[in-house]
Amino acid sequence: MYEGSPEPVKPNFAPPKGLRGGSRGPAWTIAAVSVEHYENFPVASVLCPPALRPAIAAIYWYARTADDIADEGDAPPALRLADLVAYREDLAAVCADRAASPRWAKVFGPLRAAIRAHALPQPLLADLLDAFAQDVVQQRYADRAELLDYCRRSANPVGRLLLHLYGIADADALRRSDAICSALQLANFWQDLSIDTARGRLYVPLADCAAHGVAAQALLAREDSAAIRALVGAELAWTRTLMHAGAPLVHAIPGRAGWELRLVVQGGLRILERIEALGHASLQTRPRLRTVDAPRLLWRALFMRSDPGTLQRSAA
Repeated sequence: MYEGSPEPVKPNFAPPKGLRGGSRGPAWTIAAVSVEHYENFPVASVLCPPALRPAIAAIYWYARTADDIADEGDAPPALRLADLVAYREDLAAVCADRAASPRWAKVFGPLRAAIRAHALPQPLLADLLDAFAQDVVQQRYADRAELLDYCRRSANPVGRLLLHLYGIADADALRRSDAICSALQLANFWQDLSIDTARGRLYVPLADCAAHGVAAQALLAREDSAAIRALVGAELAWTRTLMHAGAPLVHAIPGRAGWELRLVVQGGLRILERIEALGHASLQTRPRLRTVDAPRLLWRALFMRSDPGTLQRSAA
């Protein structure tokens, strides 16, 4: 599946939906364009400056293909890890401006051009592979700090790559981008509880489970109880605080990309509201955004206000 050529990216001006149909996926990009596999990796819309569209599409296909290697199909873990090693070797080749192997030529050809044109930082691209490899072997997280470390590699690099493309490198912007990306990743975890637990994968920190008197096995069995719903509610509150911490970044991103980021932030917050509307029962029902949410997202994006003190309130 993941060795096939990338399909065309089709603009579809639906609101952001959550990071993807599974559980991982890079966080914010350049417009509210829904792609079937990564539901909230919007690519190359009219909000994206034309000069950056090839680079953004190249980053998308690089990340999506690596995620497919780690998570799709029925290959055994050892084969997935071996393929990710080969994929990393191709990344090293194109970062050195050498040709990659023919196996993923339609991924690494465009990525090599993007690296050459924009000097994309190799460590950020490599961090994504670290996270995907981790998903092959790790299905539990001890506490919030460990989960955020995963987000640091699974989601935050994409935001930093995009800031790099826009020439933004100040420390406050990077921290706020990280907060948004981690919050989007967390929102997707809580959105996809029913999907991940069916796969035996649990992103709810075990320390939080213990604090609410919830056994991990109860989540994996998709039980419904007041304690489980309270646990989900606590994760939503944490995620919302993190998103608000990063939200002032929308005022630092110039032009159309800043407006796109407003929509992505509001889409992530709206997913949290959808889970709340279910009574925090996303373990039983997966919520999603729909076309009817678009006017609300647009209105909220239009009237976003800066809150410069929020970054300090994002502690886990």
